Amino acid sequence: MKRRPRDIGTAAETAVVRYLHTAGFPHAERRSLRGAHDAGDITGTPGVCWEVKGGAAARTASDLDITRWMAELATEVRNAHATVGLLVVQRSGVGPANAGRWWAVMPAFQLADLATLEPLPVSDGHAFPVRMLLADAVSLLRATGYGSAGPTPAAVPFGDERSLRDRVVTVPLPAEVA
Repeated sequence: MKRRPRDIGTAAETAVVRYLHTAGFPHAERRSLRGAHDAGDITGTPGVCWEVKGGAAARTASDLDITRWMAELATEVRNAHATVGLLVVQRSGVGPANAGRWWAVMPAFQLADLATLEPLPVSDGHAFPVRMLLADAVSLLRATGYGSAGPTPAAVPFGDERSLRDRVVTVPLPAEVA
């Protein structure tokens, strides 16, 4: 029996909510539909707006799909009065039990702001999407004060507790480029 799009969306949102419960967002829950004033798919995470995509459309998403979904997310962030927006996309070969390994996509300017680097202006083309694992995005959110108090759920990148600013790696350019 073919699954309806609404059922596919519900299953994906439920998988993300279950992951968020274990990752420092114990009050996360699926948001009921709000019509024209959509404020994202998940609530109970103050300051953060989530748009979740699952099923075949997510697993085979094109760049155009991601661009369209990011535009949808930008509207939802405004409607939710959130400061951060994340698009979560189910990965091919990664089931709901491993939602932490699904893709999380955010605009580059938002990532720079979360990583406490110099803020990038939105108007200078810095709204391009940046993709990472949902577990990594949640760790970044937790490190910057989002979610509940308590231990950070995922491993800290580079295996230590340095600040995010200290984790910036400078790669030297080859002599012919410099």
